[in-house]
Amino acid sequence: MTNTFQQKRCPLLVLGIGNILLRDEGLGPHVIKELQKMELPSFVELLDGGTAGADLIDFICDRRKVIVIDAIQADVEPGSILRMTASDLISNLQQNVSLHEFGLIETLSMAKQLNCAPQEVVIFGVKPEDIRCGTELSEKMTKVVPKVIDLIISELHQ
Repeated sequence: MTNTFQQKRCPLLVLGIGNILLRDEGLGPHVIKELQKMELPSFVELLDGGTAGADLIDFICDRRKVIVIDAIQADVEPGSILRMTASDLISNLQQNVSLHEFGLIETLSMAKQLNCAPQEVVIFGVKPEDIRCGTELSEKMTKVVPKVIDLIISELHQ
C-alpha cells in the first residue's frame, strides 16, 4: 500500500542544508530562499533542511532526483563549488565532508537500508569562507549564490 503523502510528492527535491546562524554554513538555506522567489517547474519541490540529519529521510525517500546544496570541508579555495554524487560522498566517507554531526552520507545510507533511497543524488558543495556567528553570508558566498542557482537550474533541465 502506497502512502498518499508519497503519491503527492514532486519527483525532484532541491534540498538546502546548513546552519543559518553560522554565516556561510547557512548557504543551503540561503539558496533555497532565493529559489523560492523564482518560478520553477511543477515537478520541483524546495526544502530548507536546516541542520536536520536523519529527519530528512522522510523527505528524500523515493524521489527520482535530489539536488543538495551544502557547505563542505574540502581542500579547495573558499567559494569553490564542487559537484558530487552520492557515490562521491560515500567514497570520501573517511574525510567527513559535511559540516554537520549526522551528515548527508549517513542520511543517504539509512535511506538505502530502508529501500527508499532517491534514484539520483547530486550535491553542490561549497567551501565556506566564514563560519563565525552571524546570519549573513560573507561577500564571497553572496557572489556564489547566483552561480549555484544557475547550476541547479541546469540540473533541473537534464
